[in-house]
Amino acid sequence: MISIEEAQRIVLENFPPLPLEEVPLLDGLGRVIGEEVRAPRDIPPADNSAMDGYAFSLAALRGDFLKVSGFLPAGGEGTATVAAGEAVKIMTGAPIPPGCDTVVPVEEVQEAGNGIRLLGKCKVGAHIRSRGEEIREGERAIAAGTVLRPQEIGLLASFGRSSANVYRRARVAILATGDELCDAGSPIPHGGIVNSNTPSVASQVLEAGGVPVLLGIAPDTPEATRAKIAEGAGADVLVTTGGVSVGDRDYVKDAIVALGGRILFWKVAMKPGKPVAFAVLDGRPVIALPGNPAAAMVGFEIFLRPAMLRMMGHSRIFRPVVRAVLSESVRNRGDRPHLVRVRVTSENGAYAAATTGDQGSARLSSLTNGNGLIRVAPGAALVPGDAVDVLLLDRGFEMRQVP
Repeated sequence: MISIEEAQRIVLENFPPLPLEEVPLLDGLGRVIGEEVRAPRDIPPADNSAMDGYAFSLAALRGDFLKVSGFLPAGGEGTATVAAGEAVKIMTGAPIPPGCDTVVPVEEVQEAGNGIRLLGKCKVGAHIRSRGEEIREGERAIAAGTVLRPQEIGLLASFGRSSANVYRRARVAILATGDELCDAGSPIPHGGIVNSNTPSVASQVLEAGGVPVLLGIAPDTPEATRAKIAEGAGADVLVTTGGVSVGDRDYVKDAIVALGGRILFWKVAMKPGKPVAFAVLDGRPVIALPGNPAAAMVGFEIFLRPAMLRMMGHSRIFRPVVRAVLSESVRNRGDRPHLVRVRVTSENGAYAAATTGDQGSARLSSLTNGNGLIRVAPGAALVPGDAVDVLLLDRGFEMRQVP
């Protein structure tokens, strides 16, 4: 039995990076770009107006009256020189025509016959966006390894890009094992259990940015288990749930070995989720999670999610950790670190944490009622007011509610 840290290290070392693929720009959202992007031209490409107003030469101005000699919409060329003492009406984004060095907004002028009068003082260069002020041609705009957010998508579009070279999404095959399992929507036989592990783990794969490949349920026979594992060996990652402990019908480890796989560890000093196995089969990682639903989801969070993110090019792969104050007593009477499910709240910039009740490894409600995990050392006894580190599973609680 190895520590959580050692198991994480082994898992991360055996998740090779995926290749790049070119995808339509919008499909790149949330994914990691694998190329350095340099600006193909100055942005903006020419001096242009930041306001709807009037462009003129302040340096050549005499008095406060300007004759309006033209109109320049956004997208216009603006190649004609504007004479001293004259102005052109200009729209936001239109290029600054020759002879002009200033723009005055429409609300700061008064129409007067065939021209305008300035209502206040102006500064040379006011309301003009200069060529290349955002980025110069050849400058690095987006570093390789950047997660593409809407703003990066917009910048790529401003360069005329319609696609991006990003790390491929990990295809994760998911297999549940057990004669007792049936799929949601099917009749539940006497003694049967609805398979919640596959949709739970598949959702975790999706949330991490991967693509779940559902293999269904393997009956508790060596032949069926081997056949299903072989079916999933073509994916980037194979995840199984159940059949990995020491029961008479736990065939997962034996099936992996029979197919030529190599078990790198089995059993981790943690609760829930002790019977976790990790293997490499045909050069691809295989992680065998426990069958109990909460244990399977916690195991995914601790081992598979960070490794998947690294595989897909991410450099930030671990969930955020915050310091919170416990609101109740927590004791670990066992000999393994206990990953206790908690609910974190925030008030006045401080975090508080309370357990989600019964911490049984089969209880999904211990996760649905919470949003974080705390690690309680063997033999530790925590009391209200103790500060603990919380691994946040989501930060939705920090968003503001509708008044």
